[in-house]
Amino acid sequence: MAGSTVYLVSGANRGIGLGLVTSLAARPNVVVFAGARNPTFASDLNDLETKYPGKVHTVKLTSADEADNLAAVAEIKRVAGKLDVVIANAGIAKFFGSILETPSDEMKEHYEVNVVGPTVLFQSAWPPLKASPKPEFVIISSAGGSIAGGASLPAGLLAYGASKAGANFLAMKLHSEHPELIVADIHPGPVETDMGVFAQKQDKVLRDALTYITVSESVAGILNLVDHAKREEAGPKLIGYEGTVFPW
Repeated sequence: MAGSTVYLVSGANRGIGLGLVTSLAARPNVVVFAGARNPTFASDLNDLETKYPGKVHTVKLTSADEADNLAAVAEIKRVAGKLDVVIANAGIAKFFGSILETPSDEMKEHYEVNVVGPTVLFQSAWPPLKASPKPEFVIISSAGGSIAGGASLPAGLLAYGASKAGANFLAMKLHSEHPELIVADIHPGPVETDMGVFAQKQDKVLRDALTYITVSESVAGILNLVDHAKREEAGPKLIGYEGTVFPW
C-alpha cells in the first residue's frame, strides 16, 4: 500500500458517509476504511468491499466509544500501516424544537455524538495520522452551528446547532494545538439523506427555506475541499461544500 492515500471515514454506512467512501474507492492509489456501528449489516459497504477488493475495508466504529475507535485504528495500522486523512462524518440530527421543548437527554446525546465523537476519533487516530507527510482531519459540521447565523434562524436547531457549534470550536482548537495538522470544517449543504428528510418533516423553516441537494452533489463539493485543503495561519473556516464561508 506504499504510495496510496489512506482515508478513514466515520458514519460511512449511509448518506454522505457512504457517498464519500463510494467516490474515494473509485480513485486510483487509495485505501478507504469505512467506519460503521454494525459492519455485518452494512450491506452497501460490503458490496463496495467486493467491488474494490483491498481498497475498501469496513471497521466497527461507534461514535465516542473509545474502545471501538482504538480497535478501528489498530486495524488500520495492521492493514495499511499508516493513515493520511480522517473525515469525521458521523453525526446526528434527531430532534428539532424550541428551547422549552428540547429535552435535556437530546442535548446530551447530540453533544455526545457530534462533539465528543470527533474528539475521541482524533485522539485515537492521531498516532498514525501524525506520521503522514500531510495529515488532515476533516469535520463534517453545519452552518446550523454558526452562532452568527444558525442561532438566529427561527428553526428548532438548539440541540443540533449547539452541538455543531461545539464541533466548530473543536476544529479551531485542533488547528491551534497541532501546527503540523491540516484541519477542514465543512458544511455539506442541506442534503437529501435520511437525516435531511427527517429535518424537513420535523421543522417547517428547514422545509420551506432550504433547497436540498443530492448526496452526489454534496460529496463532490466536500472532496474538492478535502483535496485542496491547506493549513492557513488564521485557522480553518466554516466553509460550505460549494465554497461559501459562513461566520462562526
